[in-house]
Amino acid sequence: MRVLFVCLGNICRSPSAEGVFRAHLARSGLADRVEIDSCGVGDWHVGKGPDPRALEAARRRGIDISSLRARQLAPSDYQAFDYILAMDHDNLAAIQQGRPTDCRAHIGLFLEFAGEHDRAVPDPYYGGEQGFEEVLDLIEAASEGLIEELRQRLSHL
Repeated sequence: MRVLFVCLGNICRSPSAEGVFRAHLARSGLADRVEIDSCGVGDWHVGKGPDPRALEAARRRGIDISSLRARQLAPSDYQAFDYILAMDHDNLAAIQQGRPTDCRAHIGLFLEFAGEHDRAVPDPYYGGEQGFEEVLDLIEAASEGLIEELRQRLSHL
């Protein structure tokens, strides 16, 4: 099973989601059965590490995302991943725009897995530290729901 988290530039929300979800996978015992990655719909930050504020917020929760590097969503991602999860509606629209007709991946908002079917993970880039904490809280909640769905799907394989 493969999961891809997508935001705008891949330096705040999606690398945070990758790090938090990796920690949740390890605690759930599913780490060896699920691969995860993150990317952005834009190419502004390709090759750069996460925003220092995202690094610090994740570190305070015991999560190290310092080795992650930004990359842009690629056409091959539509075939490589089972879940392509957007952080907000603009990201989702960009993903849907590039979606090939033969794509079988579940494409949607990450917060669907927290029971928030129309809510976005807000972009904390232009805000203060509290915005990064809010992002992590939302990611934590959605991660639990996604773990449960993956556990159910994997039990049928």
